[in-house]
Amino acid sequence: MTNASRAKKDASKKHLDDMVDIGCLMLATMTPELQKQHKNMVPYDMIQHLKELNERKACQQRYKTSKDLFRCKMVEGTPVGTHILQMIGYIKSLEKLGFPLGEELAIGVILQSLSDSFSQFVLNFNMNEINKTLPHLFSMLRTA
Repeated sequence: MTNASRAKKDASKKHLDDMVDIGCLMLATMTPELQKQHKNMVPYDMIQHLKELNERKACQQRYKTSKDLFRCKMVEGTPVGTHILQMIGYIKSLEKLGFPLGEELAIGVILQSLSDSFSQFVLNFNMNEINKTLPHLFSMLRTA
């Protein structure tokens, strides 16, 4: 056997040993359920499968959060501050999931979610060229 073929064989063995070590480390950090799903996979395949699982989970989370946001309606007589913070929480969650609404749309969604007792506020807010930011809207609504 030549030195070159011996070096290739050694490099290949090291690569396989490293792959086994990495696979074991990855499995050790997983929940028992995930370990069962991945125990016969090489590290690359584990990573790909985990990406798919996370993408599905993110899609489901995005759907749930957007549904909660767009269906949220303030109940008459409840504190506006609590409602606005809940709405901003949904908006920030969508942002973290890679789907920012943008300030103007976010404000529009929040204004539409307010109870009917805020109709005059919404009218004034939309008619005036007010500095339209979420913190400013929150501040104005708390004092309305």
